[in-house]
Amino acid sequence: MPEDRPAANTGSRALPAAALAALLGGIVLMALLQVLPATSDIDPVRRTISEYALGPVGWVFGVAVLLIAGGSAMAFGTLVRRGLVRPLSGNTVFAALWTAGLLAIVVFPKTDWSVGPSIEGTIHRYASIVAFVCLPLAVLLAARAAYPHSPGPRRLTRWLAFTSLLWFGVIIGAVVVMLAGGPPWWRSIPLGLVERMLALNEVLAVVALTLGQLRAPASAPDPVATRVSRCRSGRHA
Repeated sequence: MPEDRPAANTGSRALPAAALAALLGGIVLMALLQVLPATSDIDPVRRTISEYALGPVGWVFGVAVLLIAGGSAMAFGTLVRRGLVRPLSGNTVFAALWTAGLLAIVVFPKTDWSVGPSIEGTIHRYASIVAFVCLPLAVLLAARAAYPHSPGPRRLTRWLAFTSLLWFGVIIGAVVVMLAGGPPWWRSIPLGLVERMLALNEVLAVVALTLGQLRAPASAPDPVATRVSRCRSGRHA
């Protein structure tokens, strides 16, 4: 029925709109940490992002990461809800690992090296690796579903995912140099800057993926809206 279309379209856009708001909110909070008095003295070139979590306003870091995790889950969930990707597929598995990795980063804080190594810090490190690797793979696999008829935005989304892998490759390269007899990998590169560029690149990749879902689907209708429309049609028949 024609009169049902605006409501269905609005409902179809609500989830990706919420995802976009959460992602942008996470970015803003993370940027705010660099100017707050309690954390402004953390060197953004040498010190990692997780260093913020060890300070007195560490909860801001936690909220920022949770917003990004939630926004990512909603973004990829929209693709599943619209029937554009299978519930169990490569991109949903990688997206789930990215989200789980972010949650683990919040639950298990970075090692405070002024105290010494910790199990929580080790879990934090490996969760970071899983998250940083899996997100670009999830976006690469989901780009066509998000932009089935828009090759330009699709290429941009894939480019953001690919460059995220390149940033992670800088860290891998530093590790290889260390294993070959070079300096410690965390000292041979501006680790804080590389990690911040990597994280920003990855969140922007999810943002780009989400922007493709803000309009109501044309080829793959929202299954919930479709069922509602059929029920109403049956009552009017």
